[in-house]
Amino acid sequence: MEVPKEGQNNKIPPGSALDENHNSLLFKPVTYKSVKLHNRIGVSPMCMYSCENGYLNDFHLVHLGAFALKGAGLVIIEATAVEPQGRISPDDSGIWDDDHIPPIKRIADFIKSQGSCPAMQIAHAGRKADMGSGWSKGGYSIVPENENGWPKDVRGPSEGIRFDENHPYPHGLTVNEISEIVQKFAKAAVRADKAGIEILEIHSAHGYLLHNFLSGHSNKRTDEYGGSLENRLRFPLEVAKAVRAVWPDHKPLFVRLSATDYGNPDIMGHDENGWDVWQAVEYSKKLKEIGVDLIDCSSGGNLPNINYHPKPLYQVPFSETIKKEARIDTASVGIITEPEDAEKLLQNKQADLVLIAREFLRDSAWVLLAAQVLGVNVQWPNQYGRSKRTLRGVNDAAASYKNNQEKSIP
Repeated sequence: MEVPKEGQNNKIPPGSALDENHNSLLFKPVTYKSVKLHNRIGVSPMCMYSCENGYLNDFHLVHLGAFALKGAGLVIIEATAVEPQGRISPDDSGIWDDDHIPPIKRIADFIKSQGSCPAMQIAHAGRKADMGSGWSKGGYSIVPENENGWPKDVRGPSEGIRFDENHPYPHGLTVNEISEIVQKFAKAAVRADKAGIEILEIHSAHGYLLHNFLSGHSNKRTDEYGGSLENRLRFPLEVAKAVRAVWPDHKPLFVRLSATDYGNPDIMGHDENGWDVWQAVEYSKKLKEIGVDLIDCSSGGNLPNINYHPKPLYQVPFSETIKKEARIDTASVGIITEPEDAEKLLQNKQADLVLIAREFLRDSAWVLLAAQVLGVNVQWPNQYGRSKRTLRGVNDAAASYKNNQEKSIP
């Protein structure tokens, strides 16, 4: 059932600044090709492990719809597998079949009805596939065949080189199988377009298939897809080219990458035989040439037993470096919880978009709260307008932000 006119919020989207006379970049619109985002706050793709046979359902409509309703300019649907074996778990989202299109379209249509932009991340889990969710019967462990798993059909760049002892042994893809997966990414892009997705993101991070090929830690091939950086980039770039060729010219294409494997404890240091931010810069330059519009900068996920030392804004140096060195727009992610921090990284030209994940799970109204902290008058959902007042804890945060702004004026 379509959202009736009275239930729509797309004339003045929630989270839109109502007064142009403000200094917040977070609430300035930004345009990529034909897509205009009413603010620079996006919902990062987050796996919910709540599908059956890859189909999105009512859970995802409520989960994702809430972010659109409460002002996020961009809502990215979780990692969505291009083939069944490309799922992290049997409960993952999928787009390997035309039958997946209608439930995706239902969610995309609702997001649009609230004035937000529906996006999707297409993915292949590679050697980290066939794992249970944290609350499934066996927890985060290999899922056996009698529980809808595929432990004997996990794919990776190199035969038998698994992530760790708790993951399946992968089959090393043949050249023909690589070509088949390239086409599966392209077919997924065509389906996403038919489903009404406006921005597509290719998942090339977190130790999944494309990242497996990028990194010498996981890619031990000796053919044209392994060894040198040029060879390790080959398969991910083939995917990007194939997707860009079928994805409409007027629609933006993003790529999420891990900027480093943390094989070198110095996060900005070199790891020439593995994966580091400087190789990520070269990858980003090639992606830009292909027609990618933005690099979504994350990190890690490809090596076990890494002590990441996560802290607020710990991944911002990656988005800043790639933006500067590759001369491409970037999104910053990773423990961005405070509105002042999100605003500051944009003002400092360390990124062009801010993508938030777990903080949205804690507070789906984060956009509305951020606006109050930053002193920006924004549209609220029509249905929630009567509740538009100062949110809990905002007064002190807003006063602190204003005070810091005044101190920074010479």
